[in-house]
Amino acid sequence: MRKALLARLAPAAIVAPAVAQDAALDPRTAVYELRIYYPAPGKLAALNTRFREHTLALFARHGMRSVAYWNEQPTPTAPEGRVVYILAYPSRAARDDAWKAFAGDPEWRQVSAASEADGRLVTKVDSIFMSMADYSPPLTLPR
Repeated sequence: MRKALLARLAPAAIVAPAVAQDAALDPRTAVYELRIYYPAPGKLAALNTRFREHTLALFARHGMRSVAYWNEQPTPTAPEGRVVYILAYPSRAARDDAWKAFAGDPEWRQVSAASEADGRLVTKVDSIFMSMADYSPPLTLPR
């Protein structure tokens, strides 16, 4: 799945929310983070709702650029599929600072607690850091 996903990323355009993303980000030097969320049984819809209604805006607030989001097609090992997405940052240090700020954001803490009142939404998270290959078609990174 990762190989197919990475092959499809090259022509994708990064969608950059207007909040906290006014600085230009060079697509050739950006650090990309591929994240894979394994939803708890029966929690995929709630996880997607949390991303749609809260998380993306919070990511933008903290300078985390959303590249794209996918729902994996169900498989025998992941019957509901997984949530797969990519964020872009100017550097690993910027990534670490952004996640630290995000985790400490009072709104995120409230949203997280409320969305997980009936149990955790995610059982596991994979995180893979990537840089663009020199032969990749260019990405467009709006301000």
